[in-house]
Amino acid sequence: MSGDVKKVVLAYSGGLDTSVILRWLQDHYGAEVVTFTADLGQGEELEPARKKAEMLGIKDIYVEDLREEFVRDYVFPMFRANALYEGTYLLGTSVARPLIAKRQIEIAKETGADAVAHGATGKGNDQVRFELGYYALKPDIKIIAPWREWDLTSRTKLIEYAEKHQIPVPKDKHGEPPFSQDANLLHISSEGKMLEDPWEAPDMDLVLSRMVSPEKAPDKAEEITIDFEKGDPTAINGEKLSPAALLTRLNELGGKHGIGCIDIVENRFIGMKSRGVYETPGGTVLFHARRAMESITLDRGAMHLKDELMPRYAELLYNGFWFSPEREMMQAAIDKGSELVSGSVRLKLYKGNCIITGRKSPNSLYDADIVTFEEDTVYDQRDAEGFIKLNALRLRLRGRLQGR
Repeated sequence: MSGDVKKVVLAYSGGLDTSVILRWLQDHYGAEVVTFTADLGQGEELEPARKKAEMLGIKDIYVEDLREEFVRDYVFPMFRANALYEGTYLLGTSVARPLIAKRQIEIAKETGADAVAHGATGKGNDQVRFELGYYALKPDIKIIAPWREWDLTSRTKLIEYAEKHQIPVPKDKHGEPPFSQDANLLHISSEGKMLEDPWEAPDMDLVLSRMVSPEKAPDKAEEITIDFEKGDPTAINGEKLSPAALLTRLNELGGKHGIGCIDIVENRFIGMKSRGVYETPGGTVLFHARRAMESITLDRGAMHLKDELMPRYAELLYNGFWFSPEREMMQAAIDKGSELVSGSVRLKLYKGNCIITGRKSPNSLYDADIVTFEEDTVYDQRDAEGFIKLNALRLRLRGRLQGR
């Protein structure tokens, strides 16, 4: 096997799993390993990952801050689609994988690597998301997925392998963490172990890390404004912010008021169901604000078409088809529809609730002269009679037939 792969780019977190993978790649394939660690806003110090890679003998080490690119080029385009998977999930993990895959392939080209590797298991969605991205961007790339190949089939074996090869094992790994977490600037997902029984209520004091529970949120509501330009948020309370800084601020505001936690059972792409607890405070606030902004700036036909496209868009992203032609086609239509989605939305944040209290736009289609209940000169109510009769024609014909 050693001749098959000469150099491999590993998506490397610095944790136990990917540290074992790093050494396993060296032993099993005899390959030179290049590590890539992405800062997507997970809230962890990444320098320890660099030092650990150095300690394990790695020469080419990439540690990169991708927060702005992540929010600007992946999170915001997804939010323009108002994407919700199965009506609830804001796709926080799903949207991060294409960027990691893209950068891995770029590094493979820069370093002359002939393979890429990831630490996703053979049961989850991430293996599909990573690998569809790899193949879309470099069709001839070799992919190594250790969890589908090796015989380290338990946490105990993983720890034994690490200790045998002098790979540091955090103390909490010996005692098994109560659940696994994945984090980025958009969300934190918690899955597995104590959360696997969908009937057992999660211990929110243990699970929540980016937000408080609604019960512990302040007793006083906080009102904020969010400004939009062409579908994307640009400012909070009048202060212009970069994409990553804006989402960070919304996380702080939403998290403070207990907004954005969901406990769901979802359908994984590979066929099984999975229970997870997801924290998306800033994304939840942004989702509601965007819908309010669109409500006065989008034409009815355009808005309803977006709502029809959304489930398909969300499913594509969830399943890993970010780089597919159909997602790009839908994105072009969605972005076209966002050109006039500009203005301001006012929201009240209170104990898990995100309440819209106002919206305004220079492109507003809301006309007070037409919708008023007072007397007006721009809408002849008698026109409604013909409108209703024309729409009722087929119903009346059917009714006559049934009445015979």
